[in-house]
Amino acid sequence: MHKLKLDKLEKIINYKFNNKELLITALSHSSYANENPNFRQNNERLEFLGDAVLELLVSEELYKRFPNAREGELTSTRACLVNEAFLAKMAREIKLNHFLLLGKGEENQGGRERDANLCDAFEALIGAVFLDGGYEKAKILVKNLFKDKWPQSCVEKIKKDYKSKLQEITQRIFKERPKYVLIDSFGPEHAKSYTVKVILPNQWSFEATSTSIKKAEQLAAKKATNAINLNK
Repeated sequence: MHKLKLDKLEKIINYKFNNKELLITALSHSSYANENPNFRQNNERLEFLGDAVLELLVSEELYKRFPNAREGELTSTRACLVNEAFLAKMAREIKLNHFLLLGKGEENQGGRERDANLCDAFEALIGAVFLDGGYEKAKILVKNLFKDKWPQSCVEKIKKDYKSKLQEITQRIFKERPKYVLIDSFGPEHAKSYTVKVILPNQWSFEATSTSIKKAEQLAAKKATNAINLNK
């Protein structure tokens, strides 16, 4: 990617990378890496890291902002700020879609505007900043990007997603969280599907398949939540 284009993105996010390769990797969809043999990495590993870093940073900020909020309220509020649709919207606001590196097939299939791709790239960007500058730099970036996105209170929150509901249920019943495991991915890069299994503390498990890992997790959590409710 041309240096001037990288400089433009760095200016938008107000962070200058010491290691530009991390930024390039964060922007690289797997379809691009597959079509360019000399290009070794895509953003999946950075997305994995960035997802965890972002969840921690948002959790820390909500913990500080709402000292009287209950755990369930904090969990639900966090879910509103780190879900796929919201992060894809955040990615569009910083014009991340303009900087993605996509394979021809993914480009032709509208991959530049696909929520899953934008969410993954946004999380990968957080992971890249974390590796490049450390926790404090990632924290500053997230606080800047989310500066007008924080809710006024934990009471004013969107309807809970199924992952949040399931976590509240399992913590109440079993005092433990459910575990999510990616068990399969298949299909062409521009139309990939993912199968995820959620395992409950009592060893019940439920599988679901969708066009992104996050969507598959939500569907699996929905199945688990419904099963628990039926067996009450």
